[in-house]
Amino acid sequence: MGLIESLPLFPLSDVVLLPESSVPLFIFEPRYRQMTRDALAGAQQIGMVTVRPDSLAAMAGDPPIFQVGCLGRIAHVQERPDGTFHILLIGAARFRILEELPREGDRLYRSARVALLEDQKPDSASERERLAVSRDELMALLTRFVRGLAGAIEDPARALASFERLEAHHLVNAVAQSIPFRPVERQQMLESDSLLRRFEIASDLLRFKLAESTGSDPGPSALPN
Repeated sequence: MGLIESLPLFPLSDVVLLPESSVPLFIFEPRYRQMTRDALAGAQQIGMVTVRPDSLAAMAGDPPIFQVGCLGRIAHVQERPDGTFHILLIGAARFRILEELPREGDRLYRSARVALLEDQKPDSASERERLAVSRDELMALLTRFVRGLAGAIEDPARALASFERLEAHHLVNAVAQSIPFRPVERQQMLESDSLLRRFEIASDLLRFKLAESTGSDPGPSALPN
């Protein structure tokens, strides 16, 4: 388990970054413009964290956040004449906040000491078989969801084929990033150490999406702590 002694934190209420996924961001607040400049001058990485849904009114300050986030590496940046930025972040690894660091000097943004997290991948024949079954189940649900979009996707077959080609760990994260799940639902996936459990969560969430479109009851769903 690797440690990062000081990682800039970017708390958002509506964005959850997952490993091997990407997210475009428009950086306009002074504190996050400073964060971006500092990141570009250093390791070119930012810690994406999600604000707890009951704390959205505190966004202007330092709202409570979930303790598991995703390390994002800056893959592309465009600085505008007014000092704002367009950046593209690529998810590199999940992390857990060990402690937030006190602000020093003129630093306006939050920073933390974090531990990088590793996924628990199947290591036995039975677990690998369960993963293959879970992958097939997720793809079947995804196929139903995509075909139900009724013209919103130009080439559904091509979109589904692009998912089918992905390795298991990349597939489940790509589904979470691509489907319009709520941030707290994506956070639930981000917090799961088990790749098998992440597939189960993704399938449950897709069932909810399909049930919403048909008016049926998908049953209860757990949320992250």
